Amino acid sequence: MTETAGHDVALRVLVYSNDATTRGRVMSALGTRPHPDLPRLDYVEVATAPVVVEHMDAGGIDLAILDGEAAPTGGLGLAKQLRDELDRCPPLLVLIGRADDRWLADWSRADASVPHPIDPLRLRDTVNALLAPA
Repeated sequence: MTETAGHDVALRVLVYSNDATTRGRVMSALGTRPHPDLPRLDYVEVATAPVVVEHMDAGGIDLAILDGEAAPTGGLGLAKQLRDELDRCPPLLVLIGRADDRWLADWSRADASVPHPIDPLRLRDTVNALLAPA
């Protein structure tokens, strides 16, 4: 969590997709405060895998949402790479092409998955579970 303006705390959520529409749908579905018990969300929009790696290496990301259908680098392979390479990896949520692709999300070692097309309620519930205080 990032401290801002004294008492106001925000969670930084990285949203990766080469498709701006997909990024927009994710952010629209979640809004700035998907649950009253969570701090507000600040988004880091990313369209390329190298920039995802830069942000993740720098730290300060509380959740990464990775589009498994992104091209040329899909979010599933990127999730696996992040798990393998980062000592401290935040929770990873992958957007998968269809529910039957859940095994690919398991392979990627993502913490959760949500299928396309994005169901705002399902996405919100999944993100709330990943960000809930322990």
